[in-house]
Amino acid sequence: MLDSIHHAHGRRRRFRKSVWRAAIAAYRLAGRIRLEPPYRLRIKTYSPAPQQWPKGLVLSVAGIADIHFGEPYMGLDRLQTIVKTTNEAAPDVIVLLGDYGATHHDENSYPEAIRIFADAARHLSAPLGVFAIMGNHDWSDDAEARARGHGPVLASRALNAVGITVLENDAVQLHQQGQAFWLAGLGDQLARLGMMQGNDDLAGTMSKISDDAPAILLAHEPDIFPSVPARFALTLAGHTHGGQIRILGRTPYVPSRYGSRYVHGHIVEDGRHLIVSAGVGVSDLPLRLGVAPEIVMVQLGDKDCLTEESA
Repeated sequence: MLDSIHHAHGRRRRFRKSVWRAAIAAYRLAGRIRLEPPYRLRIKTYSPAPQQWPKGLVLSVAGIADIHFGEPYMGLDRLQTIVKTTNEAAPDVIVLLGDYGATHHDENSYPEAIRIFADAARHLSAPLGVFAIMGNHDWSDDAEARARGHGPVLASRALNAVGITVLENDAVQLHQQGQAFWLAGLGDQLARLGMMQGNDDLAGTMSKISDDAPAILLAHEPDIFPSVPARFALTLAGHTHGGQIRILGRTPYVPSRYGSRYVHGHIVEDGRHLIVSAGVGVSDLPLRLGVAPEIVMVQLGDKDCLTEESA
């Protein structure tokens, strides 16, 4: 049974690589005849006001999702621009929301791509630190992890090695202006793709939160959101790429069982807040159309509530 699963997974990867090779040829042709859309990175700012978040706790969070590092789309120059732009925005904390290698790498080129990516990511800097979660491709594109049937995956080890804390069904307490809050990271919901097993444990993640300080949840896929309790003031996610291609306001494909419900932006349901980033990279097709690459900047709290003493 396991052999048939791995065989099917291998067929899917070979098909995806064939599609990617054809897309790369089209991408390069478009570049030669100046049809490629320019890469215009933006900072998309949100200022949600969750009831669970104290107005006097002012915090800025920069989120980077779906980097998918690898030529031709996400070269080192673009990755370095993303790092520089994020640092210049001066957030209090930076979070990486999963999927760090391009989907066309094979088992030989993937480790080197992750090494280069992590070496660039080490230059991200924020007063409260840089934290990361894993995405589905960080599992499915890691041949060694697939063979073992368990993690830690290569991307997790590489990020930890450069001083970036990886949260996998775990939470850490941070302090801002003398007030505590929690940053929790969920394991990937599609981990070990091809074995039909997720690595997410929402209840286990919540059990790491030991007091009533406000909390933020990081989840690669937004599909977990209907199950996220109001205990979390905010959920940050990626994975959808904002659809990656949007034509006349319509997105042909969204990798979510909820369709376009969580494709992009700030969603509020039953008083719970979700922000889904469109990400900065691409998957399967090296093209974005009608969906700008973005770094998400989330501003929490109200600066007008700050006293001279707390500021």
